[in-house]
Amino acid sequence: MSVLLAGWEGWDGLLTREWCSLTADALHALTDLVSDITTLATISYSLKPATARFPTGYGKIESLGALGVSGLLLTGGIMIGLQALMVLSQQFYPELAHMLSHLAVFGHGHSHSHGAEDLGPNINAVWLAAGSIAVKEWLYRATIKIAKQKRSSVLASNAYHHRIDSLTSLVALVMISASNFMSNAQWLDPVGGLIISGMIVQAGWGNTKNALLELSDVAMDEDIKQNVDKAAKKVLQERVGQDAEVRGVQGVKSGQNFLVHMEVSTPNDWSIGQANALEKELREKVAKEVKGVRRVTVKFVAGKKEEQPFLDEFVEGRMSDAEEDEDDHDHTHDHSHDNGHSTGAQTDGSAMKRK
Repeated sequence: MSVLLAGWEGWDGLLTREWCSLTADALHALTDLVSDITTLATISYSLKPATARFPTGYGKIESLGALGVSGLLLTGGIMIGLQALMVLSQQFYPELAHMLSHLAVFGHGHSHSHGAEDLGPNINAVWLAAGSIAVKEWLYRATIKIAKQKRSSVLASNAYHHRIDSLTSLVALVMISASNFMSNAQWLDPVGGLIISGMIVQAGWGNTKNALLELSDVAMDEDIKQNVDKAAKKVLQERVGQDAEVRGVQGVKSGQNFLVHMEVSTPNDWSIGQANALEKELREKVAKEVKGVRRVTVKFVAGKKEEQPFLDEFVEGRMSDAEEDEDDHDHTHDHSHDNGHSTGAQTDGSAMKRK
């Protein structure tokens, strides 16, 4: 790979040229191997069934894998951009490059002087970039197809990884071609590296944000909610009619799975047995109609209510544990001024005597 990146001119060419577009493409291709291994490992682990220790399953393992893949993409893009900036500063602002070279993030850089005949990478490298575009675009299409079927965030991140590879190879192809037909075009290569960096950072940030939101239990997409609501209403219409309704649907995404929670109002005279039978039918119907639903929890309320659903599940009027501990500390501190060994009751007594 190093020989190819040097335009097939040998190791000496690699050591004396700084071709950011090709180098960026090669480094990014190396991260693909790591991301593929991470994707395979996290998907395999996330499909394990739920246990007592992990009652909602292992889906979040896949979310962690998506965070790792997108974080790798984001970090690589930033480093490529910094390297491109360093090369540009060496060409146009040597003094700035000398200052930046002393910063650890840029490493120790040094400028190279090239002759007029040095126009950039060998034109033969264009065929390598063209082949890379074809292969990576095919990988993207194949991976995103499976990701959509499985609703897998880590597979989607990995698929977009391949799409970015295809686009970065296209940029590298343009930069290589232009540098061989324009004189004094060394600046085109680091500019190509900056373009590649921007594309990678944009994709990496978007995927990282989505993975963080999924790990933070952000609500599932509206289209999934609507599909769950539609399937549940169909069951209620067939079983109960107008006497029952779906008051609300919410849920989170855990890897490839959706964990759904719904609130259903039933007639006041319903028994527990009737509610259990309806819950089973709702679970089976929703799981059948909405792909990806792994768990369905149903909460029944008697009669129709006006307040918002799910709000009564939270404990109201209680301070957090930290606030309660602080309040207890302040209360004890207020009653310990007279005698460090006295109790609160004794302190109150002393205060009464002083009055």
